[in-house]
Amino acid sequence: MVHSFSIVAIREWGFQTNPSDGSVRKAVSLFNTIDTGKFSRLLSRIIQKLHLKAESTFTEEEEEKLQAAFSVEKQNLHLILETITFILEQAVYHNLKPAILQQQLEHSHVDHDKAEVFATTWAAAGPETVEKFRQRILSPQKLETVGWQLNLQMAQSTQAKQKAPQAVLELGVSNDDSKALEKVFVEFSHQELFEFYNKLETIQAQLDSLT
Repeated sequence: MVHSFSIVAIREWGFQTNPSDGSVRKAVSLFNTIDTGKFSRLLSRIIQKLHLKAESTFTEEEEEKLQAAFSVEKQNLHLILETITFILEQAVYHNLKPAILQQQLEHSHVDHDKAEVFATTWAAAGPETVEKFRQRILSPQKLETVGWQLNLQMAQSTQAKQKAPQAVLELGVSNDDSKALEKVFVEFSHQELFEFYNKLETIQAQLDSLT
């Protein structure tokens, strides 16, 4: 099955980032002004870190250098980076063949040389990138740290003087791709925390029975 790929109609796709038609057309016009060699190096850098969800592709200092190299404002640079990332994510999602990617980009008014750079970069790094995404989906995140705090929430009724205690757990999780911790906050009422504790007790008993 050949997937239709038109970046001027990507609002229908609903992936992680969803730029508007107007912003994509502007990004395409910006693509076409960039030196092909510089554009190739930019794509190679982005695709190397595409699977690292918690890690920025470029530092602030590197972004400033890119602004100077491409002669664009910061807002336009971010548009370029976000649109390239989105296109590559779609290529991952649909596991596109390089020729199809190039064809559809050219159909969306990306210049031939830039579309060819996309296809060449995708041909070289695409299979490995798709596999990294699959591993990221299959590999669960690891719990690294646990913190907690207790909040007292006033009842909704102005006549009520009761305070409802709420426990907030702060879970620091990571994956094999990045050492950066992602913080997840979970709020429990007294009853919810009690039920959660009982489930943990059950899990612990099952683990003990296996060792």
